[in-house]
Amino acid sequence: METIALGNQGLTVSRQGLGCMGMSDFYGPGDDDESIATIHRALELGVTFFDTSDMYGPHTNEVLVGRALAGRRDEAVIATKFGIVRDPDDPTKRAINGRPEYVRQSCDGSLARLGVDHIDLYYQHRVDPDTPIEETVGAMAELVTLGKVRFLGLSEAAPETIRRAHAVHPISALQTEYSVWSRDPEREILPTLRELGVGFVPYSPLGRGFLTGTMRSLDDLDESDFRRYQPRFQGDNLADNIAIVEVVDQLAAAKGCTPGQVALAFVHAAGLDVAPIPGTKRRTYLEENVAALDVELTEEDLAILDTVAPAKGDRYSDMSPVNR
Repeated sequence: METIALGNQGLTVSRQGLGCMGMSDFYGPGDDDESIATIHRALELGVTFFDTSDMYGPHTNEVLVGRALAGRRDEAVIATKFGIVRDPDDPTKRAINGRPEYVRQSCDGSLARLGVDHIDLYYQHRVDPDTPIEETVGAMAELVTLGKVRFLGLSEAAPETIRRAHAVHPISALQTEYSVWSRDPEREILPTLRELGVGFVPYSPLGRGFLTGTMRSLDDLDESDFRRYQPRFQGDNLADNIAIVEVVDQLAAAKGCTPGQVALAFVHAAGLDVAPIPGTKRRTYLEENVAALDVELTEEDLAILDTVAPAKGDRYSDMSPVNR
């Protein structure tokens, strides 16, 4: 698989990564054996970029990723995140913490769970409004000096926050949602990243699976699936958003590929400084996602996707922690 540079500090990753969150959390029951087999298959296919977070599980996803990559550490670029704190007694309760002492504590915890001596890309998962970004990134930079972290990233940060963070220590990657139905980053975030030399890591490039065309009703989802409670999957929003999928479906049929591959090809078309991390916990979907790299969208194809209206409904039930 082709590799690309994220940022200009020397971080190189496969052009498509693997989001590991759903293997342990949010998308219904998991199967650790199949998840580990999926990570191993990803390595075979040339995927080197694996994304997790201490809040997935919480904590259990880092342990799973660490198990899967044990003995193969040199083949992988491991990205993890800190900053979203979940209540052990009620994981639905969350807080944001970017205080320097918490940054250091979180890094040590992630290293232990992953079973590694360094993290390749360490993100602040959400910006803490009560802690200046300069203090948080300053603590992250100390981790680089100590050799515990190689490169720094941010997730769901606004352009001015990215600039302030980058002035403290070079930021190699910014992670946020981007897909056919979530195109907000095109307006300000992508231009800012390219001005500063920061790579872009889109998460949910398949619209949380919706753009694959396999979901038409909440009845298709497990009772524990978090999408049941997200605005875009509710009532009239869901009905209206199916129209977006129908356009993707039609384009996929014309090109002889799957709707999910069209959705991923759209994200790849954004540039060679973009490394999406579609998530899956099954080898079959992983192989389909990797094959999207062979799908080329013409200017006419992209123009068709440009006609798609933005998704109805917010990305999250509470949007306050994003784009700060």
